[in-house]
Amino acid sequence: MTPAATAPGADAGSDLLARARAALEAVTDPELPFLTIADMGILRAVRETADGVIEVDITPTYSGCPATDMIRLDVEVALAKAGIARTAVRNVLLPAWTTDWLSADARAKLLANGIAPPVKPSGKRALFASEAVTCPHCGGHDTERVSEFGSTACKAQYRCSSCREPFEYFKCI
Repeated sequence: MTPAATAPGADAGSDLLARARAALEAVTDPELPFLTIADMGILRAVRETADGVIEVDITPTYSGCPATDMIRLDVEVALAKAGIARTAVRNVLLPAWTTDWLSADARAKLLANGIAPPVKPSGKRALFASEAVTCPHCGGHDTERVSEFGSTACKAQYRCSSCREPFEYFKCI
């Protein structure tokens, strides 16, 4: 998670804020439940206002992401379970989410779950680039894109020519 902003006059070390942060660190992505929204960089900021409201900023992986409403609900439920009643959750679209916000832990978890983490394309827009994607199963480099879209719009379907296993690739955005 990025460093959380705190409103002027609010206690950055308050118990309420600490409980909120702890609760939010456990919220997972509904499409990739082995990743937290903090791992993904979706959880952008958590702060306590001077009047005791916990404000949470989330940035969806793209503005039309169908999981956004579920993530918002999961954030609200996590805060409620932590005993935090006064909350405000905002979708923040600027700056736009990028795969650069994935933590190193997120990249390792993607790989461990058979999804190739994003690779920065060289000199082209990500959508039209031909990334050299490594197979998450055998580590082979002889892979081919089968479909631009996988189970979600942010993933593509690939196949490894070495081990012949299909796999998803988390596209670089």
